[in-house]
Amino acid sequence: MSPKVIRKLTTILAADAQSFSTAMTRDELGTYTDLQAARDVFFKLIDRHGGRVANTAGDGLIADFPSVVEAVHCATEVQQELTQKDSSLRFRIGLHLGDVICDGDDLIGEGVNLAARLQTMADPGGVLISQQVYDQVRNKLSVGFEFLGDKRPRNMVEDVPVYRLALGQPINIDRAAGEAAGDAAPKRRSRVSQVWSDPEPEMPGSSPSQSTGRPDLLSDDTASETGAAHPQGALSSEVRGKRLRYMGIGTGAAVLLNMISGGSFWPAWPILVAAGLYGLHSGAALLGKSHIKGIPLNLWVISAFLVCVNLMTWSGTAWVLWPLAGILGIGFLTRKKQTNES
Repeated sequence: MSPKVIRKLTTILAADAQSFSTAMTRDELGTYTDLQAARDVFFKLIDRHGGRVANTAGDGLIADFPSVVEAVHCATEVQQELTQKDSSLRFRIGLHLGDVICDGDDLIGEGVNLAARLQTMADPGGVLISQQVYDQVRNKLSVGFEFLGDKRPRNMVEDVPVYRLALGQPINIDRAAGEAAGDAAPKRRSRVSQVWSDPEPEMPGSSPSQSTGRPDLLSDDTASETGAAHPQGALSSEVRGKRLRYMGIGTGAAVLLNMISGGSFWPAWPILVAAGLYGLHSGAALLGKSHIKGIPLNLWVISAFLVCVNLMTWSGTAWVLWPLAGILGIGFLTRKKQTNES
């Protein structure tokens, strides 16, 4: 009889020192002293925020927290305190909320793996969090969040949305809400989101905006006004609802005009175009994923659009098969390339 597997939902913190082996080669005793001092900071703050250290291996550690908010608080305070120390080591931290297997005091499973992968993708002195963590803390903390895009962690088969804590860009949520309530032209800043176009899955620090030394931070409201792409999960249901209402009003007006003027049902064309644009712009946020079967969602939307055009102009020829073959071929080649790179 196989032993019972014990699982739990928890927030996993994975931390690791950058270039630890190189630092040990240069100054073994000094690096070891710095590592012990850094561990003291981690242990102290993990305990203060209600977490526990599940595993330590070399220069890294795994901890878990029953509270997502406390885990993010802990990661932030750790990096701030370590920054103030004259140390040769800089740590990277990854945070993920997921289901894990309890192996005694240790934790194993996909949730731990993802936290560890986020840690390897982080900048030295930085913190990366998953979509699950972001969803829980985005309106509870006075800290900025930079959306890095959908990244492919090493040895994983799907892209995941990744956010970085903007440790140098604190935002007071309560004060911003008060300004919004009392100002005739409020500037709502409940959180900061940054849209990145860097295609590299593990190089968030190579962003063009970062090379200038000044991140291009956009609030959700500013992004919607300027037409910038929204990160997956950051596009609010309110914004999506407004777009659907506008589409409904436009559709109703077109149908009414067609009924008055008579003739063929021409509103089908603007309705199809509007639906296609909505799918391209908001499909990822609506479905909660940017890929289906490893193929970008936008390619599926374009394919569906072409199928509808072929059906609406049907003359006995399924011409849509040719562009579909090309689009899906590109999708499969992209998927294969990403899989090989990962």
